[in-house]
Amino acid sequence: MRLWFGNGAWASQKAHQKVHDLTPEKIKNVAVIRHAALGDMVLTRPFLRELRKCFPNSHITLSVVTNYMRGIPEDLVDTVHVAYGKDKKKVSKREQIRKAKELGKQDIIFDLAATHRSFYLCLLNRSTLRVGFPYHRMQRKLFYDVAVFRSDFIFETDCMFNMLNIFGFVTSYPPPFDLPGDVRKEQKPYVVYFTSASTPLRCWPMENFSELVDNASEKFPEFNHYVLKGIGDWESINDILKNNEHNKNVSGLNIDSLDETIALIKGASLVISNDTGIRHLAIAAGVPSVGIFFTAPKNTSMPFRYWPRFGPHSIVVNYDGSIPESHSVFEAVKKSLQPR
Repeated sequence: MRLWFGNGAWASQKAHQKVHDLTPEKIKNVAVIRHAALGDMVLTRPFLRELRKCFPNSHITLSVVTNYMRGIPEDLVDTVHVAYGKDKKKVSKREQIRKAKELGKQDIIFDLAATHRSFYLCLLNRSTLRVGFPYHRMQRKLFYDVAVFRSDFIFETDCMFNMLNIFGFVTSYPPPFDLPGDVRKEQKPYVVYFTSASTPLRCWPMENFSELVDNASEKFPEFNHYVLKGIGDWESINDILKNNEHNKNVSGLNIDSLDETIALIKGASLVISNDTGIRHLAIAAGVPSVGIFFTAPKNTSMPFRYWPRFGPHSIVVNYDGSIPESHSVFEAVKKSLQPR
C-alpha cells in the first residue's frame, strides 16, 4: 500500500515506510475507537461497512465507552471493547488502564473520537499504524502515525471516509448506512417532530415548534403529525400538544425503545429536528429531514458538519447564528412535503 495525498493530511516518515510493506490482505486486526452518543454512532456505520470491504481478512474491534451504549453497530463488527466512561469516575486509574489495554495489539487503530480517552487508548495499545482526524496539529505527532485533516464544513461521515481514501481505497457514495430495523406502517403518512437535544441550550424554542406544528398540520392535513418526546424529564411536549388541541391530526408519542424509535423514523415522510441523534437516524434511514441549527451561549452549532450533501436533507440556519424564525423552517417543510 501507499499513502495517497499531497495536501490535506499528515503522516510521519515511519508511516510511509510501514505502509509500503503492507497489503490489505495482510491486515488481520483493526480497531475503531468511537466514543460517541447515538447520533454520531449511527454516522459511523458507513465507515465500518467500507472498512470491512477494504480489509477483508481483518478482525474488526469497535471500542466504545460505558456512558454511550445506545445504537452500537454490533452487526458490523466482530468484537466490542468497552472502556470506562464519564459515568465510572470512581473506578481507580489502575483499573481504567487495565480495561483500556484490553483492546490489545492491532495492525491499525482508527481513532474516530479524538478525545483524551481515545488518545490514551492509542498510546496504551500496540499497533503498526495509528490513524486519526484530530483538530489540533500537535495531537498528530503525539498520538498518530497518519492524520487526516478534520473540517467542520464537510459531512462527518465523509471525513471518516478520508481515513480510508488516504490508503487508496475507493469508498461508496452515497455512504451505505444499511440501518437495520422494521418500518412502522400506518394507513396515513406521517411527519415526526423532535423538539429535544443533548442539552436545553441546543433546543429550538418550544413556542417556535408549536407554531410550526400548527402551520404544518393545517397546510398538510393528509398527514398525521407526531411530536416525539425525549427521554429526559425536562423534555416535555405538553405545551405543544395543548396549543395544538384544535388540530386533530396532531398527537404526541413517548417511545422508550430504540427499535421502536427506528421503526417510527423509517416509516416517516419527514423528520424535523434539532441537531440531535433522531435526525441522524433519519439520514441513515434515507428519510427526508429538516435540521434546525443556531448558536447559543456555550453551544456552537456545526450545521455543515452534520448536513449530508446527498439525499433529501435540508438545514435551516441564519448567517448570524440567531434562532431561525418559525416561518423559515416552515418553508423548508413545505419544500419537502409538497409534490415535486
